[in-house]
Amino acid sequence: MMNVTPTATLATTNATETCVDIKDNPVSKFLMSVYILAFVFGLIFNVLTLYPICQQVKQQNVLGIFLLNLSISDLLLIFTTPLWINYYRWNHQWGLGVESCSVAGFFYYSNMYISIYLLCCISVDRCLVVCYPLRFKHHHTSRYAWVQCVVVYALVIIIHVFILKNDELVDVHDDIHNSDRCYETYPMKRNVAMFNMIRVGFGFILPLLVLGVSYWKVLATVGKSPGLTAPAKRKVRLLSYGVIGIFSVCFAPYHILLFVRSYVRYFNEEKLHCAFERQMHFPFSSTLAISSLNCVVDPVLYVLVSNGAKDKLKLCCRGQEQRGMEDCRLTPYKKETSKESDLI
Repeated sequence: MMNVTPTATLATTNATETCVDIKDNPVSKFLMSVYILAFVFGLIFNVLTLYPICQQVKQQNVLGIFLLNLSISDLLLIFTTPLWINYYRWNHQWGLGVESCSVAGFFYYSNMYISIYLLCCISVDRCLVVCYPLRFKHHHTSRYAWVQCVVVYALVIIIHVFILKNDELVDVHDDIHNSDRCYETYPMKRNVAMFNMIRVGFGFILPLLVLGVSYWKVLATVGKSPGLTAPAKRKVRLLSYGVIGIFSVCFAPYHILLFVRSYVRYFNEEKLHCAFERQMHFPFSSTLAISSLNCVVDPVLYVLVSNGAKDKLKLCCRGQEQRGMEDCRLTPYKKETSKESDLI
C-alpha cells in the first residue's frame, strides 16, 4: 500500500498538515471523474463479459481461467470505487471511519498487483504455448492455470494483510486540524520510502521484465511461423500489444512517480522533501487514479481479441442464446486448427 506509518504523534500531525495542503483544489474533481469512469465502464464491461468468460472456463480454456480471476479482482476494486468518489467529492475528506479506509485501500492495491501478476502469468503462458508447444504441452492445462491464480491471490493478499496490520493510518485521525484523509500522509517516512522502492522492484519492474521477454519471444516466433493464418497472427499480436499497453498506460506512470518520490525522500530530510511533495501531489494522485482504469481495459482487451468474441457478444446481448450455447462461447471456429486454438 501507499503508507506503512508508525504510531501517530503530534509532531507527525503538524508535519502532515504543513507539508502539503490538499484542501479545496481542482485536483479532487479530476480524480473523482476518473473513478466515476472506472466504476461505470468497469462494471459494465466486466458484467457483460463475465458470462462468455465462464463458458471458456467450463471448457477448461487456460486463458479463460486467467480472465475469470482477473474479472473477479477487477469487480472487487470496482465495488470500492464509490468510496473513493465520495472521498474526492468532499475534497479529500474521508468521513467514513478508519475501517472503511483500510478496506478500500486493501482492495485497491491488492487488485493492482493481482492484475500485474496475472498479466505476467498470461504472458508466460502465451510464450510457452507459442515458442515451446511440445515441451510444455502437458503443463498447459486448466489445473496448472488454477494453481497459478491461487498462488497469485494468496501471495498478494497475505502481503497486504501484513501491511494492513502494521498501517495505523494516522492521516484519518487528525481531528486537531479537521483533516480526515485516507492514505495521503505527508511527508513520507524514510522507512516507507525504502519499502516503496522494494515494492516497485518486485511489484512492477520484475513483472515488466518477464512480460517484455515473453512477448518479445512470442512476436518473433509468430512472425516466422508458416503454419499460422494471418488472422491468428493478428490476434496474438493484439494480445501482446494490449498487455504491454496496460502496463504502459495504467501501471507504469504510477510506479515511476512512486519510485521518484521514494528515492528523493530516502536521500533527503523531511523539510526539504515537502517542497518536492507539493509539486508531485497532483501528478502522483492522478497516476494512482489512472491505474484503476485497468479494470476497464482488462475485459475489453482479452474478450474482444478472442475468436468470434465480437459477434458472439452481440448475439448474447440481443437475447439470442436460443441459438445454442455455442453462439455465446469464446471457443475457436471449427475450421481453425488446434495449433491456432491454443494460441488464443
